[in-house]
Amino acid sequence: MDDGEGPFSFLRSRLGPDMGMRVVALPPGGALDYDEADWRDAIVVIEQGQVELEAVSGARQTVGCGDVLWLAALPLRALHNRGAVTALLVAVSRRNPPDA
Repeated sequence: MDDGEGPFSFLRSRLGPDMGMRVVALPPGGALDYDEADWRDAIVVIEQGQVELEAVSGARQTVGCGDVLWLAALPLRALHNRGAVTALLVAVSRRNPPDA
């Protein structure tokens, strides 16, 4: 799905007909409350910028451009953009995932 040039990207990929893509833009200084249902069955790539993952424990981890994540069923509270550019997250999942 990737040409090997630069960070991994879903935006430069062609997806099969059974796959769907959702782009989430998080502006500088922005925060997004974590909702597990938003990320269920999705592989997420940070396409631009950095995102700070805030756990319910208060611990924080920063991920950046090219990082590939699985955000389903994690003990997260929120996603933050502490950077100066809009962070772009691209989530790819099956259009009709099997029942959990």
